[in-house]
Amino acid sequence: MRPTGPLTRDDIVTTAMGLADRHGLAKLSMRSLARELGVEAMSLYHHVAHKEALLDGMVDHVFSEFHAPRPGHAWADEMRRRAVTARESLLRHPWAIGLMDSRTSPGEATLRHHDAVIGCLRAAGFSVELAAHAFALLDAHVYGHALQEVALPFEPGDDIAPIAEAMLASMPTDTLPHLAEMAREHIYRPGYTFGAEMTWGLELLLAGLADRLADRLADESDDLGGS
Repeated sequence: MRPTGPLTRDDIVTTAMGLADRHGLAKLSMRSLARELGVEAMSLYHHVAHKEALLDGMVDHVFSEFHAPRPGHAWADEMRRRAVTARESLLRHPWAIGLMDSRTSPGEATLRHHDAVIGCLRAAGFSVELAAHAFALLDAHVYGHALQEVALPFEPGDDIAPIAEAMLASMPTDTLPHLAEMAREHIYRPGYTFGAEMTWGLELLLAGLADRLADRLADESDDLGGS
């Protein structure tokens, strides 16, 4: 239930997000949103021009939940924190995964977040081109992993060993030896969660980017030394 008082754009956006979180984006309409808010549908259009504008606001709010990297701080730590908070936000709002970079009218939080990511990388010595590669690579990893994670037949953070064991019991393990081996020796290990794979991959990407950055700075130093 929204607070009493005049209807605001923030009321509309956050209520829409709650509906999408619970029922999925397909169930969100201006009419269902108006019912949830206890107002007439036409009153929504004083604050959002149409459903696409509503989606713009919802995506903008999701971006505001991501950690904004801080230029001048350790870039890898900042990108790591951004990735972790982005994953957490996308798991809270799975409807957003396919929308994050699809908006043609991005909001202020979206633009400021993108600028912060680029600014942090540039302050660390990344060239414009290398910063663009890094940004795209990190987003592909986080968004792609979140997409996989929400599609799995269990909740994020669940102990999946019992599920994997039941699935394995129905498989012909004699003809699927490698799958059986991975299940026994990796997935069955106490405390394993699929979310840990995002962290493992993230560290690999950050290490690779650090190597590329070191190469670039070394080349730049050589160029200055030879001039």
